[in-house]
Amino acid sequence: MAERLPAIPKGSGASARKLWRSIVSVYDLDVHEELLLIEACRTADRLDRLAAEAADNPVTVVNARGDQVPHPALTEARQQGQALARLLAALRLPDDQGHRGQRRGAPRGSYQRRAVGLHAARTDLGLVA
Repeated sequence: MAERLPAIPKGSGASARKLWRSIVSVYDLDVHEELLLIEACRTADRLDRLAAEAADNPVTVVNARGDQVPHPALTEARQQGQALARLLAALRLPDDQGHRGQRRGAPRGSYQRRAVGLHAARTDLGLVA
């Protein structure tokens, strides 16, 4: 009998479902990794909502002091994008050669180069060009 894949978290949007399937169909995750993936899925959906909000509004707004500033949805999307990159890096998914990234006391920053496999997953989600 084929092993059953973990269920997609309830309320997941399109990006979360795509991310979830792309990972659980290939990797067997431990509980802590599954929790990281759930949070990454929530973050991916949050990015979709922020992108929709940003698309419906001007790029800049005037704050209470009268200064022209970036729309808050753009600022939050940038921060959520960094959070998603860190969550995915913390999963330490193996690259195409089966090597996992270095184990450290804290998740790697999103500024460090990641394996081609993870880059492909981010490309599929439209997170990178």
